[in-house]
Amino acid sequence: MKNLTLNEAKTLKALLSGENSGEKIPEYLAKKVGIKVEALMQAAYLLEEKNLVDIDERVEEEYEPTEEGERYAKEGLPERNIHDFVVSKGGEVYLSDLREEFSGIINIGFGWLRRKNWVDCKSKICKLENQRFSNETDKKGGDFLVIALKAPIGRDEEILKELTKTRKNPPMLDKSTLKLLKGRKLLNIHDKKYIKIKLAEDGEEVARGIKVEDYEEITKITPEMIRERSWIGKRFRGYDAEVLSKEIYPAKKHPYRRIIEEIRDISLRMGFVEIKGEIIQSSFWDFDALFQPQDHPARDMQDTFYLNSESKLPERYVKEVKEMHIHGGKIDSSGWGGGWSEEVARRNVLRTHTTALTIRYLAEHPDPPVKAFCIGRVYRRESIDATHLPEFEQLEGVIMDKDVSFKDLLGYLKAFYKEMGFEEIRFRPGYFPYTEPSVEPDVYVDGLGWVELGGAGVFRKEVTEPFGINYPVLAWGLGVSRLAMLKLGLRDLRELYRPDIDWLRKSPLFGDF
Repeated sequence: MKNLTLNEAKTLKALLSGENSGEKIPEYLAKKVGIKVEALMQAAYLLEEKNLVDIDERVEEEYEPTEEGERYAKEGLPERNIHDFVVSKGGEVYLSDLREEFSGIINIGFGWLRRKNWVDCKSKICKLENQRFSNETDKKGGDFLVIALKAPIGRDEEILKELTKTRKNPPMLDKSTLKLLKGRKLLNIHDKKYIKIKLAEDGEEVARGIKVEDYEEITKITPEMIRERSWIGKRFRGYDAEVLSKEIYPAKKHPYRRIIEEIRDISLRMGFVEIKGEIIQSSFWDFDALFQPQDHPARDMQDTFYLNSESKLPERYVKEVKEMHIHGGKIDSSGWGGGWSEEVARRNVLRTHTTALTIRYLAEHPDPPVKAFCIGRVYRRESIDATHLPEFEQLEGVIMDKDVSFKDLLGYLKAFYKEMGFEEIRFRPGYFPYTEPSVEPDVYVDGLGWVELGGAGVFRKEVTEPFGINYPVLAWGLGVSRLAMLKLGLRDLRELYRPDIDWLRKSPLFGDF
């Protein structure tokens, strides 16, 4: 049979030789032929297409005790050791003695003793489920007597010991027991693929007639071969033009990263300066500087990640911000009334929005013109579902100049969204604590209709006045992850962060973003 490659011919001959003639595993054949296992399997699959070999592939579960499981297999489970100790003391032992003898394993061991019904005890406290034994036990009813009952060797003990000898299908295979051992972190279960290559009926006949030297072939022409004409009279490996080449997945950036970079590029081209800042911010910059009252729901623990640390307050702004909150400062505002606590303002949080960075930047650059943006991760105490995560990226932009107006804000937003590929844009009135007037931009998406994509407005004077900012400030924020979902056609926000290699490979290198 002349349409075989050299590796195919060698594989057929290797299947005939040695023990288990006609059936071998890939590792043995690869060593026999003198090639890598991957090359051997390529030859085997080609032979299977020619009906010369059969490839038997199966997946089996393998069981591997953890380090803790190995130790318990040798030394015994915690409950077994405690039970044996009670038996060695005449079958009755006080709990205080067990705590002293087995301080490292008494909690888990005693729990399993009760679950397996290996002990009884003379105290009502023993009936409490999930009892953790500590000094609190004495406060709840004093010491009590532990009495040993019968404790036959269980399947978990037998299987755990057997698995230290063999990883495959332990005797008395019991799925529930294996699951129990895995749940106790005493066992790892994983799948292993086994492959056997067998000569088919036609393959055996072909293999017996093969002379390997007849299949010596040139697989690659080199400049030396051409110069020396050594290729003349040699056999070349055949090339099937109808066989599809192996799909290649070039290295590329994550789709979400490419969208973030596109947003950055658009913002820079529109004349904005990028700013960055720390994830950890004081409540002063995250809330107080934006005229959010200290009893505002957004500060509640349900929305904000508070840290067990504080930051120094910027002394040059504290007095003005405090007065603005209490009575409206020097402008026509009544403020929020009541008190204002520096202690509350010093508390650190994981920033809940990137506005904490832009207001700080404006405070440091109070003279116009200012055009700045920030793309950063923010954190909120959200329940995880298809549209919410506790951390996500946000785009923040601000413009401060002498004669800018709300109309300019709408123009900038429209230009930005058009650059992002959205042709139909509309604006609805909105409400945000630190802007007035406020607006919510919507974009039209085929199949979804109108989708809200962020919020915007003009900073209130209560926000800008304490920092000496005397001109209008246009501001907007955009949830980048929601935008990415629309651009990538995703229905679940979590898909942006899952390590799905197949999706990452097949996402377009160049597309609508």
